[in-house]
Amino acid sequence: MSANRRFRRVVRIGLVQVATYYDGRGREKHTAACTAPRCGFSTHYDSRAAAELAARTHRCRVR
Repeated sequence: MSANRRFRRVVRIGLVQVATYYDGRGREKHTAACTAPRCGFSTHYDSRAAAELAARTHRCRVR
């Protein structure tokens, strides 16, 4: 079952996009996802600062 998430406050840091959304229980969550082809990096955090730190320190291994 997929959830319909509406992302807001989307910013791009390098190749990684950071966004805020509400999970199925109404809690605010943050995600960081790399947009490079075949990278596959995507993580979810409780704080915006953690998601932005992950975006700044992410290095794609795909070349």
